[in-house]
Order: sequence, then C-alpha cells, then structure tokens
Amino acid sequence: MATTRTATTQWKGALLDGSGTVSLDSSGVGTFEVSWPSRAEAANGKTSPEELIAAAHSSCFSMALSHGLAGAGTPPESLQTSADVTFQPGEGITGIVITVKGQVPGLTAEQFQSAAEDAKANCPVSKALSGTTITLKAELL
Repeated sequence: MATTRTATTQWKGALLDGSGTVSLDSSGVGTFEVSWPSRAEAANGKTSPEELIAAAHSSCFSMALSHGLAGAGTPPESLQTSADVTFQPGEGITGIVITVKGQVPGLTAEQFQSAAEDAKANCPVSKALSGTTITLKAELL
C-alpha cells in the first residue's frame, strides 16, 4: 500500500531577506521557521531543507539497516545514525555523510560494514538522493 506524506511551506519576501515556515502536515508534529540565513549561515533556531533531508535520510537508513540485520538473523540492539548534509550556496547539496554506530550481538565489524553498505544502497531516501555523493562511516560497538 502506497503512502503519501505532505509538508507545506509558506514563504514571504525575497530569498535573501524573506522567511517562511514549513509545516509537517501529515504528522502534525510541528511548524518550523526557515530562512536563507538559517540555510546558508548559522541555524539560529531555524531549520533548513538540508536539515530536513538529513532527518529523512538518517531515519530511513536506520530502518533499512535494522530490517536487513533482522532479516539476516542478527537484529540490532541499537543503532545511532546521523546524516550530515552539506550545502554550498551557488552549488547546492555537495555531499552527505551517514555515520552509524551499532550494537549488534553476533556480528563482526566486517559484517556490520557490509550490512550498512547494503542499507545505504537500498534505503529509499538514498535512492532518491542518488544525484549526490553519499559517504558511509559504520562502527560496530
């Protein structure tokens, strides 16, 4: 069964001096402020498209890795995943670094790395972001 999720942005003004809000409509969990300075400079309590992409990517990757590990008979005790999305004004998103640390009983570091590489390649968000370089750092704890 397919699902569709919706977010809506309200923007006022020009790019450099304007601002807006993005609401997570499907979940209703919140509305967040966005602006060019929060995207291209310091966050200052506001979000950015890149932070939202990082949230989507880290959660999708964790789900894919957890599913793959469980399917192989070694479900994780825990996974901690971060995604760093780099934005360069004038160029766009120049790369993503996924860092995952996992506690997975019965797995070697090499097996964890292989499972993480598979999750990186097959996570739906990774596939959607295939136009940028995605780097993986995996550590078995």
